[in-house]
Amino acid sequence: MTESAAHFAAFSFVDRIVEFVPGKSARGTFHVPAALAVFPSCLVAEAVGQLAAWVSMEHIEYRGRPVAALAFETRFLHAVAPGDELQLNVEIDDVDDAAVSYRGWADVNGTRVIELNDCLGPMLPVAEFDAPEALRERFALLRGAGARPDRFHGVVDPDVKVVEHVPGESMRTAMQIPTSAPFFADHFPRRPVFPATLLLNAQIGLASALAREANAGSTSAELVASRMTHVKMRAFIVPGQEVDSRGEVTGTQDGVTRVALSARDRDGKTIATARVEFAAAGA
Repeated sequence: MTESAAHFAAFSFVDRIVEFVPGKSARGTFHVPAALAVFPSCLVAEAVGQLAAWVSMEHIEYRGRPVAALAFETRFLHAVAPGDELQLNVEIDDVDDAAVSYRGWADVNGTRVIELNDCLGPMLPVAEFDAPEALRERFALLRGAGARPDRFHGVVDPDVKVVEHVPGESMRTAMQIPTSAPFFADHFPRRPVFPATLLLNAQIGLASALAREANAGSTSAELVASRMTHVKMRAFIVPGQEVDSRGEVTGTQDGVTRVALSARDRDGKTIATARVEFAAAGA
């Protein structure tokens, strides 16, 4: 896939905007390609965030775009399968040239699969990341006939190596960000940034292993991520960077296991922090 073909395809998760109230709310759709092996919940959250980005960019006439959001709470309610059609919804609390605050959710066939509450996206100049005219044209397409479905072909997980591991207590990994990948042409064409949701997806995998170990012998039920809170992205992750990810089990109570997550660069500077909770599937 060429860079031009990857733009609005390799990491774009809104096919059409079917309802739109300028600066206030929107409803959109995204068809998860049936050919994919999996579509992680973090990418469902990404789709909701991208819909909020379209509303906010249009409102301030493409002077800025939200990048590296903060999210107080994300609730993972049901898994999404390849072939599903996402119904995306966002409600904007406030938006200006400095930031957008919003909440959103996604449904599949009337069933809520994810909720995002108290999200904040700091605005940065659009022209640093993408061509404003290209974004205007894309928005017109999404509000009209809609984009070509099934553009997304998945992403290759970054290389992750375990550096330290105390089973059921803590784990530290080294994650090598690729120097090139199709999604960099979409996120973003003028300034490639490793998507925060891909970092969070990798960290949830780390945390999931710890949660299973912490509950070994105490339950036979499958543990799944049910809630993520206090997500803060403090710095961009760039192509070729090495990221140090850490997870620490902070406790288990009432069937919920909590893991604190962090990511740092080689110099020890904090890139991101979050907390994730695991509970028995269906609980």
